[in-house]
Amino acid sequence: MTHRMSGTFKQLRLMPELLAKQWRVTGHRCVTTSLGTDSQRHQLVPDNQKVEKGDVSRNRTQCKDEDEDPSRNQQESASPSPQPPFAHAKLGPFVQARPELSNQFSQDTFLQSYLRRYIGKEYVSDVCSDLERFGQRVTEDIYQNSLRMEAEQPKLEQMDAWGKRVDRLITSSAWQDMKTIAAEEGLIACAYERNFGEWSRLYQMAKMYLYEPSAGLYGCPLAMTNGAAKTLELLQEDYPWIYERSYGRLTTRDPQQFWTSGQWMTEKQGGSDVAGGTETVAYEQTDGSYKLYGYKWFSSATDADVTLTLARTVDKHGATVKGTRGLSLFYLEVREQSGEMNHIQMLKLKSKLGTRQLPTAELLIDGATAYRISEEGRGVASISHMLTLTRIHTGVHSSAAMRRMVNLARDYATRRRAFGKSLHRHTLHVKTLAAMEVEARAAAIFTLEVSRLLGRQEVLGAGPTTAAEAEVLRLVVPLLKLYTAKQSVAVASEGLECFGGQGYIEDTDLPRILRDTQVTAIWEGTTNILSLDVLRAIQKSSGSVLLHFRDEVTARLLPAKEVGDLEQSACRVEVAMGQVLGAAAQMSPDQLQMAARQFAYSLARIYMGALLLDHAAYSKTAADVCCAQRWCEQDLSLLSTTANNGHFSHKSQEDNLDLVFDGYPHRL
Repeated sequence: MTHRMSGTFKQLRLMPELLAKQWRVTGHRCVTTSLGTDSQRHQLVPDNQKVEKGDVSRNRTQCKDEDEDPSRNQQESASPSPQPPFAHAKLGPFVQARPELSNQFSQDTFLQSYLRRYIGKEYVSDVCSDLERFGQRVTEDIYQNSLRMEAEQPKLEQMDAWGKRVDRLITSSAWQDMKTIAAEEGLIACAYERNFGEWSRLYQMAKMYLYEPSAGLYGCPLAMTNGAAKTLELLQEDYPWIYERSYGRLTTRDPQQFWTSGQWMTEKQGGSDVAGGTETVAYEQTDGSYKLYGYKWFSSATDADVTLTLARTVDKHGATVKGTRGLSLFYLEVREQSGEMNHIQMLKLKSKLGTRQLPTAELLIDGATAYRISEEGRGVASISHMLTLTRIHTGVHSSAAMRRMVNLARDYATRRRAFGKSLHRHTLHVKTLAAMEVEARAAAIFTLEVSRLLGRQEVLGAGPTTAAEAEVLRLVVPLLKLYTAKQSVAVASEGLECFGGQGYIEDTDLPRILRDTQVTAIWEGTTNILSLDVLRAIQKSSGSVLLHFRDEVTARLLPAKEVGDLEQSACRVEVAMGQVLGAAAQMSPDQLQMAARQFAYSLARIYMGALLLDHAAYSKTAADVCCAQRWCEQDLSLLSTTANNGHFSHKSQEDNLDLVFDGYPHRL
């Protein structure tokens, strides 16, 4: 009897241990089925809680990992007493260090090198000093504003409590602060003050390059403000009173006087097809003003002070002219002197994939007072300078997003350990970062060069050299916008992978970079639309822009051919240019239209390769030489490659239709 009783007591003493092997142990520590401390053994699942099949095997695996950490096991065995009920969560000792932003100008040796090469000696010190100061600021209050703007997204209050239509747009105070910062920093003003001569526009875009990733999309209204300021500057002799009223406000550094501008072009029937899609009409009044009526489908920066918009003038018989010839450009102030909306109703705010900080609305224009600022029927021609600037801004956003993602991923690689060593000690990871760096540098030099060319056009005026550069600029602006947009989406997506699961977590602010950069391939013309614009530029100039482009590339390659490490890459670019131009010359107009995207990609890659090689020949740094070499290793003659594969034949067109509409239930 005594022997049996002692055995029973022994079993009772072992009961918690036996239960721990069969039931899932709960609590905030690693779940375990092995014997551990008293607190582990007594945290059993309640009888009424279902135990999932497979818990035991999973728990054994988890605990094996813990057992391999002697420091953790030592801490657990030293636990002085069981964990009391309702104890706080034990998160463990490990906390992953987050990536840090340091001065975005100081660490960008490539940007510094380009600016020091091109900006005049009398200006370069002042420019770089300001950019270094600003490069720190974009990591501080400006970036904090962007986080607040993402958290406090715009809302629309259409009616007040008493039923009155108010259309009150509610934006974050951080959004409003950004307007003040933009004025104080002269983000628009610096290009029009022209304190740095022909390099003033380059200085502005370099500053925007630092600003954009921290701006929370405030760069969008600034892009449209920049475009409006340039448009009005060119129209000052024809419309002096509008110039006097608004130009100074669009370009001031005084936050109390600063205005921003919208750009209301998109309507229900289309975005890029303004000729076929614009339904807004304008009725002339006896005082020379116009009343506008229409529906704007996608109006970004809805809180702008003024806007430029297209509309069709109505003649005395009530008729309008269709197509591009019927469109005129109008200047419209969004609010009246009383503060009331200028006969404009905000119908809804757009729910977008990204750019959520930016208020984008559908607007009903119901008799808004506006003023024509172009010759009748010359509206599209009048916005050409605006489109040039907004497309360059898009390129700035794309290249800056890549730079920010690479900077963050690079810093994180020194803070994150996996498989026993830091990420920057894993050769495959560093190779991935290097590929992203090559893309970022290529986009940056493309953006900076286009900005430099624009500045020279604005300040130096007509001349043999600038005339040739103007031809090149006409071709490379759409190339810049379309190609860097595609690059930025790819690099941002790759960048998220560099953070593992954290790259998918909204709290890190990393997914926002991808969401916000996705828009760059859509706004201001999609990839296909801009590819066709490249063809139009060539056709309208009777091929002149393409010849000047070829000459510019050839000139850029000459210094690289004199550097041994770059000679082979320079020859690759030269051969590719010959192949691409030769393939294009052999195509019919229909084939060339079908090949427009591959043609544009080829021209962009060739131009970027020439710029990188030229700069590497100048700097001779190991990083610049490596970057140029690697860029030129890719397929630079995409047009001829795909043409040789028969992708632009009539049969290929039919194959495309058969492939895409295989199984489609409706008759074409």
